[in-house]
Amino acid sequence: MTGLRDAAGSDPGLADAAADAASALDLLLSDAALGAVRKFLPGASTLHFAAALARKPGTVARRAGSLAGQLASIAVGRSALAPAALDRRFADPAWSGNPLLFRVVQAYLAWAGTAWSLVDDAELDWRDAERIRFVLGNLIEAAAPSNNPLISPVAWKAALDTGGLSAARGLRSLLSDLSAAPRVPAMVAPDAFEVGRDLAVTPGAVVSRSEICEIIHYASPTPTVHRYPLLIVPPMINKFYVTDLAPGRSMIEYLVSQGHQVFVMSWRNPDARHRDWNLDSYGAAIVDALDAVRSICRAAKASIFALCSGGIAASMVAAHLSAAGRLDELATLCLGVTVLDQAQAGAAAAMIDRRTAALATAAARTRGYLDGRSLAEVFAWLRPRDLVWSYWVNNYLQGLTPPPFDILYWNADTTRLPAGVHRDFIEIALSNALAKPDGATMLGSPVDLSAVGIGSYVVAGIADHLCPWQPCYRSTQLLGGSTRFVLSSSGHIASMVNPPGNPKSNFHAGPADRAEPRDWLRGAQLLPGSWWPDYSAWLAERSGGPRDRRRRLGRKEFRPIQPAPGSYVLER
Repeated sequence: MTGLRDAAGSDPGLADAAADAASALDLLLSDAALGAVRKFLPGASTLHFAAALARKPGTVARRAGSLAGQLASIAVGRSALAPAALDRRFADPAWSGNPLLFRVVQAYLAWAGTAWSLVDDAELDWRDAERIRFVLGNLIEAAAPSNNPLISPVAWKAALDTGGLSAARGLRSLLSDLSAAPRVPAMVAPDAFEVGRDLAVTPGAVVSRSEICEIIHYASPTPTVHRYPLLIVPPMINKFYVTDLAPGRSMIEYLVSQGHQVFVMSWRNPDARHRDWNLDSYGAAIVDALDAVRSICRAAKASIFALCSGGIAASMVAAHLSAAGRLDELATLCLGVTVLDQAQAGAAAAMIDRRTAALATAAARTRGYLDGRSLAEVFAWLRPRDLVWSYWVNNYLQGLTPPPFDILYWNADTTRLPAGVHRDFIEIALSNALAKPDGATMLGSPVDLSAVGIGSYVVAGIADHLCPWQPCYRSTQLLGGSTRFVLSSSGHIASMVNPPGNPKSNFHAGPADRAEPRDWLRGAQLLPGSWWPDYSAWLAERSGGPRDRRRRLGRKEFRPIQPAPGSYVLER
């Protein structure tokens, strides 16, 4: 069993912003198990905030006086306060053209700015500050005039244009969304896509199936291939096809086109029967998958590309292979949006503590699993403007159907997480076990990431609010061997779904040879376009040279069972 030693995440711009929060971080598993509502209840951080302000009565009085002055200026029409040019909430001309509505917006901006200033004035420690910013941010976003159906210009225009049908459709959508988890506005229609028809359509076949996962082997369209295969390890809390979205946006499609032999693990969607699956269970599956792909390709080595929580498990497996004298079976390790060093890892890390973790673990143990829909609710409230209130306006106030977007469909296609691995991830996060040699174990081996002395490629997103890029960079300092660090211009998932051809994309890249993230960024090279070609070229140099491709998928002992995307990905 995995253990811990010394145990003490309607317009294209809006869709991209939502996609950045589409997946997640294991540090938030505690809140998902207990429900999102508890995050808004007053707690110790609220008391610390109030006490800090009580010690600064002069500062509070100054802020109150400034707010009163701003409100007076607004009332008489002398205030220059205005929403940011890119603030889509107030894009309708009525917000600026109607004097009364414009004053409402100005008053809202004035008190919101004062509230944020008071948080800075309180000078809280990072954990309290992150918790207060979360609650305050949600309150401020909820209070935006754009969310109010009584004064929203877009709501009134929709009602007039449709003869009131928009209000009826909006109410029907609201009641439908409230009837079942995650109880937030739907971001995509449930029938917008079909897995195997619109998404996950890269040709391949399931060549192995165990109780915990399927292994999919993808067809190589090139006459020659790189000798060492690549195994993709997706998060345990999401389905694998984030790496195989629509054609032209599929990482798997791109990599096979570049001559890589690609395999992916498709995790089973567990239920209460699988409550005891833990990190050792998933680690053993990764080891077995590595053995399978090396056998199929008759290769001495294989590479791993792992995402988010899959990256945590894959890193621990690499440490296990090193301890077992088998590291020479691993060619390279790539980690996407993965935090191994979880010290001050942003808002997500600030949300958990020992008491919360104990309650969350007990809740998941009682049910046998963590429901992915509960996790989706927590993620939504981390980005309320993009993931809650923008869809509130679209779906409920305007009575519209949200536009189809492949990442958001994938995000809504949730999975469950067994109670055992849920517990292990929380314990690792609480004690930051992977940052300490021998702080955790995998398959009976002590985990020492510094012993993973192979080439690694680590990718982060500069706008990632779940796995901030600075903790991702600090994680590179735990790994042995040389590491190339890449900082994409996008967020959590948009940085991974980053096909070539987007003229707005760019990335910083360079060796992770500086201790501090800011020092690395100053010296890194800024490159245009997607990082996919950069990774493909880096991987090709470490993949054993070319060889003729095999005409058939699998091998005698790994015969194709069914076409990709398999059956596990379709389980609900």
